[in-house]
Amino acid sequence: MAMKSTAAIVLILAAVHFSQQSSITVYSAEEEFEFKLWMSKYDRVYGLEEHYHRLQIFTENKNRIDRHNAGNHKFTMALNQFSDMTFAEFRKSFLLTEPQNCSATKGGHVSSNEPYPDSVDWRKKGNYVTPVKNQGPCGSCWTFSTTGCLESVTAIATGKLMLLSEQQLVDCAQAFNNHGCNGGLPSQAYEYIKYNDGLATEDGYPYTGRDSTCKFHPDLAAAFVKDVVNITKYDEKGMVDAVARLNPISFAYEVTEDFMNYKDGVYSSTVCKNTTDKVNHAVLAVGYGEENGTPYWIVKNSWGTTWGIEGYFLIERGKNMCGLAGCSSYPLPLV
Repeated sequence: MAMKSTAAIVLILAAVHFSQQSSITVYSAEEEFEFKLWMSKYDRVYGLEEHYHRLQIFTENKNRIDRHNAGNHKFTMALNQFSDMTFAEFRKSFLLTEPQNCSATKGGHVSSNEPYPDSVDWRKKGNYVTPVKNQGPCGSCWTFSTTGCLESVTAIATGKLMLLSEQQLVDCAQAFNNHGCNGGLPSQAYEYIKYNDGLATEDGYPYTGRDSTCKFHPDLAAAFVKDVVNITKYDEKGMVDAVARLNPISFAYEVTEDFMNYKDGVYSSTVCKNTTDKVNHAVLAVGYGEENGTPYWIVKNSWGTTWGIEGYFLIERGKNMCGLAGCSSYPLPLV
């Protein structure tokens, strides 16, 4: 009996110690319930200590979202698949971590003097834009920006829309100053495709979301690049010209904490920087428009369809918002 009593006392003391260490914050039944609903929606399972650590982060994110939505902003925020993560964790897993030198001081794109339509959306022009994909916890956004643009320009040129391989770029494009899951740039990826016998389809070289050895051989090639066109640094009107007349374009910009929980509306920020040395995410502009007097870009992201506007977002146009005009480009397809 003495041994059993001692064991019971040890268990009680351990539980008290754990409680003292872990339960500094007391959460309401409503907060616990919301977190459990969110866990169920996104298939999250945690051990006890991790549960309360993630609950704390989730609650802080939700409070930040509620404060933002109660204010006067052009965009709203919402809980999503990232809501149990700090921004530091998110940045490490989903954004470019290698420094990028993405500017083209003088690009090769030549603008027209034609008047442009007030709005353009390549998704509505024909079968020119592939579905939103999901990069997962790998800083491979640059590969999705690359494939998205090459998929579109090839479809515009040939009438055939195909899904192209991000994993080939993750595994094989390092010689062109790309770094797999640690980052890269679309313009450098187009150079790789141009000089290395093309790009495979998604089925031919499937996505795994992790760095691996290169398995490409020329027989897999399905799309080709004749040349790479950079748009002059900070020439956002040149970006409009390209999207209005030619095709979707790749660009990069700086993601800051509030963008992680973007839901809809026209995103803008007073916190992000507008210089090329701060860009940490690459995406695809598929059009532009205006909402309540605010011009915007229509942008395809690579975080799946549960994020943002079914995987898309709008970002303010004409102000080089978050450095988005610093390094835009597109490929000329070889067909």
